[in-house]
Amino acid sequence: SMITFPICPISYSSYTMAFSDTCSRPEGSSTGSAAADGARAYLIGGNWKSNGTVASLEKLIAEFNAAGPIPANAEVVVGAPFIHIPIALQSLRKDVEIAAQNCSLTGTGAYTGEITASQLKDMGVTWVILGHSERREGFGMAGEDSELVAKKTKLALAEGLKVMLCIGEKKEEREAGTTMDVCAEQLKAATAVLSEEDWANVSIAYEPVWAIGTGLTATPEMAQETHANIRQWMADNVSAAVAAAVRIQYGGSMKGANAAGLMSQTDIDGGLIGGASLTKGFFDVVNGVPSA
Repeated sequence: SMITFPICPISYSSYTMAFSDTCSRPEGSSTGSAAADGARAYLIGGNWKSNGTVASLEKLIAEFNAAGPIPANAEVVVGAPFIHIPIALQSLRKDVEIAAQNCSLTGTGAYTGEITASQLKDMGVTWVILGHSERREGFGMAGEDSELVAKKTKLALAEGLKVMLCIGEKKEEREAGTTMDVCAEQLKAATAVLSEEDWANVSIAYEPVWAIGTGLTATPEMAQETHANIRQWMADNVSAAVAAAVRIQYGGSMKGANAAGLMSQTDIDGGLIGGASLTKGFFDVVNGVPSA
C-alpha cells in the first residue's frame, strides 16, 4: 500500500518561524541527571549516509520514538539525507536533533544542486556533519581538502548551525605512526579560520578511517590516547578553555556492544555512529552513555 507522510501546514512566513516550528513532533523523555556545571555533555550523532526510503525511514523513526528515555547528560542528533530531512522534521521525537550530512561552500544563488547552510537553518535543521572521510576521499569526484572543509565550517557557524567536524587517519597513516600529524593538519585549517568563540558550536568527530564500516575498532585505550592527543593539540593551538570544553566524538564502528567501554574513557565525549544508527540498536549506544 502507498505510504504517505503528513505534510506540515505551511502557514508561516520566512520572518516568523522555521518550517520545523509548524510541525507537531512527538515529545521525548529523559532519565538521570544532567551533566554537572563545567562537565561536557555527551554527544551521540547518527549518520544515515545515503541510505533509506520513505518506508524504511518511517519504520526507523517509529522505533526511535518508542525507544524510551534519553540520558539527561547526552545530546542526540541524527544526520539524514537531504531528501529525508523534512520527514524527520515532521515526525521524529523532539529530543533528537536533526543534522545535514554536508552543506555548500556558498550562500544562496546560481549554484545548481547545492544546499546552503541558511536553507538548512530555515528548515529547522540545527547541525551539519562536515569533513566526513567519505567526502574527503570523494566518490567519483574530487575529495574535499581541509581548507574547503574549514571554509564550509565557518560559513555554517555564521548561519547559526552547529558543526560536527570530522578528522581522522587512514590505515597506512596509523601504521606509519603519523595519526596525530594527519589530525593536526586537518584541525589546523579549521583553527586558521575559526574564532575561539566559534568552537562553542563545534564538536570534533575523530574517525579512524580504517575502522569505519570495517568492523575493526580501536580499543578504548587506543581511542582514548588519540582523543587525549587531540585535546592537548587544541590546548596548545587554540586555548586551554576551548580544549577543556570541546566535545570529541569517536567515529570508528561504535555500536551498542562497545559504546559504554569507549565512552567510559576520559576524553571520549560520545560517538558519530554510521551503520548502527540505521537500526533501533542506535539506542543501545545512547543508553551506553555513562551516568552523570
